[in-house]
Amino acid sequence: MKVMRFNGTGRNRLRKGRRHPNTALRAAAIVAAVLIVVAAVVFAVVRFVVPALSASAEPVLQPQTVEETEAKEILTAGEAVKMELKTGETKMLTVPADVDIRKVSFTSNNEEVLRVDAAGRADALAPGTATVTATDGEYTAACEVTVGEAAETKSLRERTTAIITNVDLMNANKEVSKDNLFNITVNRRTNTVTVYTYDSDGKYTVPVRAMVCSCGKFDAENITPTGEYAIYFKEKWHPLFGDVYGQYVTGFEGTYLFHSVPYHTEKKNDLETEEFNKLGTNASMGCVRLTVSDAKWIYENCAMNTPVKVIDADASADPLGTPAVVKISKDVKWDPTDPDEKNPFSDKNAEITGADDITLKVGDAFDPMQGIGAKDLCNNDITGRVKLTGEVIPDKAGTYYLTYSVKDDLRMKAAVTRTVTVE
Repeated sequence: MKVMRFNGTGRNRLRKGRRHPNTALRAAAIVAAVLIVVAAVVFAVVRFVVPALSASAEPVLQPQTVEETEAKEILTAGEAVKMELKTGETKMLTVPADVDIRKVSFTSNNEEVLRVDAAGRADALAPGTATVTATDGEYTAACEVTVGEAAETKSLRERTTAIITNVDLMNANKEVSKDNLFNITVNRRTNTVTVYTYDSDGKYTVPVRAMVCSCGKFDAENITPTGEYAIYFKEKWHPLFGDVYGQYVTGFEGTYLFHSVPYHTEKKNDLETEEFNKLGTNASMGCVRLTVSDAKWIYENCAMNTPVKVIDADASADPLGTPAVVKISKDVKWDPTDPDEKNPFSDKNAEITGADDITLKVGDAFDPMQGIGAKDLCNNDITGRVKLTGEVIPDKAGTYYLTYSVKDDLRMKAAVTRTVTVE
């Protein structure tokens, strides 16, 4: 979306009569940009792919479903197995293939510290020690478990589809200098913005954030120009021609800006919903549209004179890849990523339904995914992303615990554990 085009015409350019950014500041930024020697960006094409869940060994009777974060621990008779877990962690224990798991009883001598179900799922509940014993009368094995305090983690509540990495290095660099912290690359063909920080040699080769965007439409009047520029202007709200407004506006070359998807008015609940749903496609008049969260990040973290390079390349030029795109329904007028506490999305999360406790009879058919549903923060169906930890052995009486978890594109998480009793 173009703004501040002096004497320009066309939708979303600056309305006449509104003030312009300081031209002297812009001139200084241009001179500074000319003096900057841009180091050659050297990086391997690395895709950061979340590691696939590893396959688990099957018991004598195949469980209905099992999704585990790591392989099962096999309890072998006569061998002392020791294990360390953190509070809240889960580990699947099992027996050798020649032992009938239907006849094996798993017990914990300290269920306040560690509980274990009929399939060998061990849940660390509190710091302490516990011993799990697996026996069928002839076969006996034990596992000594030490449960420690859960590692303290900072809750990152930023609602964004951005791919974020190398945070420790970024923060370390930030302690040194905030003025020369980042370089920004905009790939107008893939509609991806990648932000880099500098490595130990002072070169901007370390990607820290990738954001989905909408660049220009690729026609004569509405194209994002390639080239090397620098940030020279910022304004929290800025009027655009056509009686619309941008939020968290950051200028990098003349009329070309980073900014939110446009609003009909200077109100956060007056979003152009149709334009929001075009993110990830070439839809603007030349500016770089972002979600509010991502536009705000650039506005707050990228200092004046931060270099900006606009390129026209394929996906191999985006080291972190292109983030996901979320859709909102036509009646929604808030950007779901806006951190404003008045945002109706602020108290919402991903949601899992259908995981009620259930009692079965031995031999009953049971599909643990039947009736399970999941929706993301924006009420889109994400049932296919649900992961299941635990298993049920239908031919073995006992108590089983199944945990369903899901993470949506805005990094909102949900998890629920159900109890399945086989009588």
